[in-house]
Amino acid sequence: FGAACPPILIAQHIPAGFSRSFAERLDRELEMEVSEAQDGDAVRPGRVLIAPGNLHMLLAGAPGALRVVVKDGPLVRYQRPSVDVLFHSAARLLGRHCVAALLTGMGNDGAEGLLAIRQAGGWTAAQDEATSTVYGMPREAARLGAASEIVPLHRMAEQLDAAMRRTAREEVDAGITV
Repeated sequence: FGAACPPILIAQHIPAGFSRSFAERLDRELEMEVSEAQDGDAVRPGRVLIAPGNLHMLLAGAPGALRVVVKDGPLVRYQRPSVDVLFHSAARLLGRHCVAALLTGMGNDGAEGLLAIRQAGGWTAAQDEATSTVYGMPREAARLGAASEIVPLHRMAEQLDAAMRRTAREEVDAGITV
């Protein structure tokens, strides 16, 4: 994705202390602005926010004025940050304007949230088994019917980009600005 990409939010199972250095490394290597999310950060084009290790991240506000909430809380599916927490908030606030992917990982975190996005009309993807290091989370999403498509990792960016372009085109065609 280039510097003008839609906002990207990442909830990765990562220990506290590692998320900041991970974000800083990606910020040096990518065209877009990448940072570890802080409570109240604006969600805007060209920006990637990574949930801090050991904290949940979710969306708040309204389309056009979204921000992230970063908070402590109970483990969800044995995780903090939890992908389900982020995905459920995206389903509620963005509905059909949301594009989401669930990649390799152990357990079932993210599967129900991905299903909520799909049921709200968003486009969803789960990584395929052949390219997953651990086919736990994407398998659960596939089992629930949460994924619009099952995608190999080497095609994920292309598929996400195409879905984001379709969503943007639909918004323009419908006269909606998000």
